[in-house]
Amino acid sequence: MRMDVLIEPVEHSGRPQWQVRLGVRGITFDEELAARQFAAQLRQRKLWLQERARTEEPSELQPH
Repeated sequence: MRMDVLIEPVEHSGRPQWQVRLGVRGITFDEELAARQFAAQLRQRKLWLQERARTEEPSELQPH
């Protein structure tokens, strides 16, 4: 299953909102700029975690 960071416009109580989704989880923002900034940070964090998982030894990934 591929998990991309998505921004979806939604309407709640007649007001436009923006939902940032990663897989089945999501968070809703009243302001589009806040949603875009959060999505950008989430993408960066996801890329960092993927790179870290590729470069670390399997034993380093186990919880201590």
